[in-house]
Order: sequence, then structure tokens, then C-alpha cells
Amino acid sequence: MQIHSTAVVSKKAELGSNVTIGPYSIIGDRVILHDDVQVASHCVIEGPSEFGRGCVFYPFVSAGQAPHDLKYKGEQSLFRAGEDNVFREFVTLHRGTENGGNITEVGANNLFMDQCHIAHDCRIGSNVIMSHASALAGHVIIEDYATLGAFSGIHQFCRVGKHAFIGAHSVVVKDALPYARTVGNHAKCFGQNTLGLKRRGFSSDEIRRITHAFRLLLASKLNTTQALERIKHELSGNSEIDYLIEFIQTSERGVTK
Repeated sequence: MQIHSTAVVSKKAELGSNVTIGPYSIIGDRVILHDDVQVASHCVIEGPSEFGRGCVFYPFVSAGQAPHDLKYKGEQSLFRAGEDNVFREFVTLHRGTENGGNITEVGANNLFMDQCHIAHDCRIGSNVIMSHASALAGHVIIEDYATLGAFSGIHQFCRVGKHAFIGAHSVVVKDALPYARTVGNHAKCFGQNTLGLKRRGFSSDEIRRITHAFRLLLASKLNTTQALERIKHELSGNSEIDYLIEFIQTSERGVTK
């Protein structure tokens, strides 16, 4: 364990083995840093919060802070992140609120580029990329392998599906469909992200089925309910299509088309 002489580490914090704390960083009460966590200079990590093995904090990260929610009255809440997350410069991470289960939660192997913001009660999966200055409002769900472009913003209570791509400067006010390119202010869906799916290892048959589903959703002049019925009839029974159907059917804000 390496703790710089100018760092301030609470006696109520829990540090694993081989943790590094850089100059002028502050580790507050009830912070848990698991093995091999690296904290650079000038970071502030408050608790209750927990960060899994191998997480890396670049300078000026502010983590585990109280939420930006006027209803928050100081009740105990948590920020928790899994293993091998990278938090670049000036990222801000806020704890949960009572209305969201008192937890903000992040999976593993995510990259949060500089100046990203994760608000209270968000749920982020694994292998997500949030580009420079992208921001999540409260209660947002980002599913596995999604990518958010620079300066994009996600409205509160929205979901972003698996393998979704959100273009730079986009404003997303409805759920963003999995597998798709969602771009603009306000955002529109421009169909499946074929290149991204190939890079993720999807087979040609899977991509063909996803492409057909999006043609029915976006280009067939059917409404969403009618398109879903066609997709169920023609394509259901395949895991990637069944997930797409379930995502649309369980949307509470409606989906971006």
C-alpha cells in the first residue's frame, strides 16, 4: 500500500492490498477500496461508497458525493462500483436517494472519460464507454456494452439498451433502443449499428435478423405495436430479437424512433 504523505485517509475507510493514494487526495468515512485500486492526486472520494478491485481514478475525480436532488435530506445512501472501472479527470459520481433504492450502481470494466457525470440512482452495466462530458440525469439505466458519445445527455428515468450507440451532442429523452444508432437533439434512431455489432462479434445471421427488425420498426410505416407483432411473428425465438421485443414492451417512457 502506498499513501502519499499529503493525502488524507479516514480511519473509517477500508483499503485493500496494493492500494495507491496520490498527493492531496481525500478518502472519507465508510469508503471501501478493494485490492489494486489506484487513486491519483487531488481526488475526493466520500462514503458510503465501494469500488472494486483494480479501479483507477485520475486526478480531480469527485466520487460518492451527495446527490443533486432537492428531496434528499441526508439519509444514508450508497455508491457502488465493480472491478476495473476507469474514471478519468473531473468525473463526478453521486450516491443514491430514497426514491431510487438509496444506491447508484456501476458494473465492471467501464470507461468514464473526463468530465462525465453519473447522477443519483443510476444503474450502469459492464463494458460501457461514456465519452468526454457525457452526462446522466437521475435514475438512468445504461445496459452492457453501450457507448455514449461526447457531450451527450440522457434524461432522467431513461434506459439505454445493450450495444446501443449514442452520438455526440445527442439529447435522449426516451429509451434508446439496443443495437441501434441514436443521434441528435432531440435524438432519433437511425437503425442498427452494423459496424459496432460486427466488432462485438455478432454473427451475420444475428445482424441480418436485427436489421430486419429495425426495418419493420422504422421503415415499414407500421406503428410500434404493429411492428412488434410482425417482429414476433417473423423473428421471435432468437435471443437477440426476444431481448429487443422485451425492451420495447417494458419501456415506460416510450422508445426513440
